[in-house]
Amino acid sequence: ELVRAAKIHDLIAVFLGTQEITLGIGKYGIVLDADPSRTVLFIYQWSARKENNTGVISEHTSCAVQGPGISRYSGSPLEAGNSLKPCLSQAMTEIPMGQHDQTPIYLGATAIMNHTSPNVSDTLLAAVSSTLKSFPFDFKGVEILPRQKEGVFGWVTVNYLLENFIKYDWTERWSWSRKRTVGVMVIREASTQITFKIKERSIDPENEVTLQLYGQAHRIYTNHFHCYGTNQLLKRLLLKAIQVSASNVYNPCWPLSYSCEVPFGFLHAGPCAASSVPKKSPASKDVFHIIGSSNSSACRKLMRSLLNSSSFCSFPQCSPNGVFQPNITRFQVSSLFQMKPDSLADLCFVSTFIYHLSTRGYLFDLDSSDQVTFQKVGDTSSGWALGYMLNLTNTIPEDKPNFLKGIEYGVWPLLFILFVLLLTGSFARIAYRVMTM
Repeated sequence: ELVRAAKIHDLIAVFLGTQEITLGIGKYGIVLDADPSRTVLFIYQWSARKENNTGVISEHTSCAVQGPGISRYSGSPLEAGNSLKPCLSQAMTEIPMGQHDQTPIYLGATAIMNHTSPNVSDTLLAAVSSTLKSFPFDFKGVEILPRQKEGVFGWVTVNYLLENFIKYDWTERWSWSRKRTVGVMVIREASTQITFKIKERSIDPENEVTLQLYGQAHRIYTNHFHCYGTNQLLKRLLLKAIQVSASNVYNPCWPLSYSCEVPFGFLHAGPCAASSVPKKSPASKDVFHIIGSSNSSACRKLMRSLLNSSSFCSFPQCSPNGVFQPNITRFQVSSLFQMKPDSLADLCFVSTFIYHLSTRGYLFDLDSSDQVTFQKVGDTSSGWALGYMLNLTNTIPEDKPNFLKGIEYGVWPLLFILFVLLLTGSFARIAYRVMTM
């Protein structure tokens, strides 16, 4: 009976067929996102097999480095490196020991050296690099990411999380997604950035980047607008309010119940407010008592004057400051607001700013539901680090996976039924023989 059962099993296997099951070991990668205010370590994981030369990765875990951003350690560079050690030690426990030397580690610094001299920058980066090299990972170096790359990799992250490149289909395999990519508008405290895919080559190639992901080329337009962030626009708005006020200073974008003492020196600090100095410039020590007047029409008028895009434009179509912008035929906005209003009083100002930035600055048609929609990205970190790691998997060699012959998953229910019938028949045959003895 056992021999017969074995022969039947072989016949079933031949009839149904088998498939090769991949037993490849997962790979890991580490990216440190270092911006002026903080540093975060991300551990990413992907399988040995890639899809059209690009890895299918997921965020394994993250670790927020305690303390300020790297640039804040200009007076004690060694402490900048030491601040990373707890998170690097955590990464050693998260990643299997046998893969430590095969795990690439990258540090991307975003605008952390804007306010430091070249010598200080070099010293800081040397101290950080020394710490990273002291751990058993495969250190790949430090890169100072320009805003262009930060915007592009942020765009990759958002569209990857929304499964706009590839998706896991009902056959339990990865396949190309038929969804179109979305544009990304990042609103920070000091600036904004817009990034979206374009079909034709840009008139201004300086703001164009081409990436190869999952076997497809993506031509991407991105531009960073300095001084068009929420905090900087609020400073300029208050300076404008001071300029048009005879005695009392009113902010029409604040509610009636709100008032605030604001030093002129604070409003005028930084290059963004230089063009908004009142004709009769007060002393930097002067303090203004600014009162909310809750006047929506006056708020919109004041905002329009700040977002006037009448700068000289040598292109057929321009966004703020006379910068070329390609036509936007369809733009799904995944807005990443990297700022928090100081109080509820600023919410009206922020919403008015976003509306006018979208319509007058970037020329969105908000009345067309086919062109612009807003959507939530998800719970995974939607910064540039994931997109950065995803792009780097194109350059990381694919391991040769091990294979094991196995029966396809969808066949198992049929095999179970056949097994039950075979077992029932065997018991019936044995019972018959016992009864006839």
